[in-house]
Amino acid sequence: MNEYDSEVMAALLEKRGFYITSRLEKADFILLNTCYVREKVKHKVYSFLGKLKKLKEKKRGLILGVGGCLSQKDPEEVLKKAPYVDIIWGTLNLHELPELVEEAKEGKFPLIKVKKEGFLPDVLPVKRSGKFSAYVPIIRGCNNFCTYCNVPYVRGREKSRPLHVILQEIKELAERGFKEVILLGQNVNSYGKDLKEKIDFADLLAKVNKIEKIARIRFTTSHPRDLSEKLMQTMASLDKVCEHLHLPLQAGSNRILDRMGRGYTREKYLDLILKLRHLIPDVSITTDIIVGFPGETEQDFNETLDMLRKVQFDGAFTFEYSPIPGTKAAQFKDQVPQAVKRRRLRKLIEVQREITEERNKLWIGKTVEVLVEGVSEKNPEELQGRTRYNRIVVFPGKEELIGEFVQVKIKEGGCWALHGEMVDC
Repeated sequence: MNEYDSEVMAALLEKRGFYITSRLEKADFILLNTCYVREKVKHKVYSFLGKLKKLKEKKRGLILGVGGCLSQKDPEEVLKKAPYVDIIWGTLNLHELPELVEEAKEGKFPLIKVKKEGFLPDVLPVKRSGKFSAYVPIIRGCNNFCTYCNVPYVRGREKSRPLHVILQEIKELAERGFKEVILLGQNVNSYGKDLKEKIDFADLLAKVNKIEKIARIRFTTSHPRDLSEKLMQTMASLDKVCEHLHLPLQAGSNRILDRMGRGYTREKYLDLILKLRHLIPDVSITTDIIVGFPGETEQDFNETLDMLRKVQFDGAFTFEYSPIPGTKAAQFKDQVPQAVKRRRLRKLIEVQREITEERNKLWIGKTVEVLVEGVSEKNPEELQGRTRYNRIVVFPGKEELIGEFVQVKIKEGGCWALHGEMVDC
């Protein structure tokens, strides 16, 4: 979602005569679009701002701006720790950025524009960073209030974008040559609950599936509590919806899941996995896992490892628990020592790495459709792309294939990517 918001910011500023430069020293305006899902992120922001302070001292007239979730949470702290920042705005003030820049250019700073309630306009300009794959938000905000998370506070409450607005945006993308859309939401499964029109996320997928020239539909993120059988059946029945689901587990212990406020049990989660794999046998399932949540015992942690082995995730984003001020979990007294969290994270990564490698080996010898995304990050003579199952594939090829669909026969299956060779259709 932050990547999409950055594309909106770029479009808004371009309308005011700015253009993007990759060289900091050439910039007239440097904008930090921040995240705040972990405390560690905050330290990185302030560290980077410290470097920008030196640049600002050298370049007269340079405007520094900080926006996004960190600014939304505590704008006064941003100004206190970085008093040389000119503009601070919140997630709900994104569309007001051009006016703030104009005021700053006139010397009216520091400027703080952070409203605590409200919603963004349904339609905003977007400067797409890609040429064949595009993000499309369908719902903003969150109503879940997990005890470790501050998203409802920094992104606001859930608000679905109107169906006709979403479909029009995707139709325009299709006409511009985009082949893949990635539907975004803190919880896409909640789509439509706040709309007068009787529609849910499964219905939306069916509508998007009918748009010509769009070849692939992805989405993220799905909350297990709201994953309906209707949605799973819809995923299985629609030809453009990719066979991949990101379904955050967070913990494998019912006791910890309850303390997190997740609203489901390990048994419920396993039942969802069984139904999903019955409907879509080769479905790729990825997840998020937090270790060291307050009160997590060795038994709780072992239950998380047990869930990894039972589910056989294709991949996992793994994190040490990080207390975020203002969240309920940050006030829990039984915080887990850092050394314990670090040890558990290493073990978790080790177990998941073995599972991922074994899952990837299952693709050896198979021929898969790959949407070529660019040149390989590790070898400039190779290309990399993604399968419908969200697996990265690396193979020899020429740059003119970027943005095209190709058939690749898999020769090797590592942890990070599959390796193969192109074959004729």
